[in-house]
Amino acid sequence: MVSERTTPLRERMIEDMRIRGLGHQSQRSHIRAVKDFAAFLGHSPDTATREELRAYQLH
Repeated sequence: MVSERTTPLRERMIEDMRIRGLGHQSQRSHIRAVKDFAAFLGHSPDTATREELRAYQLH
């Protein structure tokens, strides 16, 4: 069995989505989008600058 590492940021995001009533598939889509953003950045998305966010949007 493979164990996936869960960061505090991811846990907080999942809890926020659960509170807002998002379905499982929506949660997975949001998590995947943030995971792709983090891969683009090369670091945690919670430390992204405005310039990095703009660069990702243009990407």
